[in-house]
Amino acid sequence: MISLSKGQKVDLTKGNPGLTKLLVGLGWDINKYDGQAAFDLDAAVFLLGANGKVTSDADFVFYNNPKHSSGSVQHMGDNRTGAGEGDDEIIRVDLAAVPAGIDKIDFTVTIHEAEERRQNFGQVSNAFIRVADDAKGQELIRYDLGEDFSIETAVVVGELYRNAGEWKFNAIGSGFKGGLRALCLNFGVNV
Repeated sequence: MISLSKGQKVDLTKGNPGLTKLLVGLGWDINKYDGQAAFDLDAAVFLLGANGKVTSDADFVFYNNPKHSSGSVQHMGDNRTGAGEGDDEIIRVDLAAVPAGIDKIDFTVTIHEAEERRQNFGQVSNAFIRVADDAKGQELIRYDLGEDFSIETAVVVGELYRNAGEWKFNAIGSGFKGGLRALCLNFGVNV
């Protein structure tokens, strides 16, 4: 298992011949804070063309659109508390089924109703993304985000991308203000 730091890129399929089915787990813990509202973090996935934009709104996979039409990306369900160890939300990816026009698959986490609840990623700790070989149940890479967020309400955690016929992973860890709406606008989804 390779542990990544921010900005690091690593080959995924090159060193793992025959790898097509991935389990992408995202997890987090909530720090104690003064607010009364519960935290609900949501994972979402954007399937992007070479221009870094979706080809249609259907390329945005989240709890209300849990499965991409190609079958290549499936969101396994919303976890509303983040309690307990391990993955809080899971995305399954079938690299063999990713449409030819999709060059990047971006994994994001947002805080539901962050503005209304006065919440941000400064109140979230131990956030991570991990990629495992779903067929073998073997963890391949893990990226722990660390604590470098304050006012952000959305984070692009990591990205799978095509490179010379292979798939690589990029540990991005970049925060956005404006939550899910800001991410959707960034990736060309109509909101």
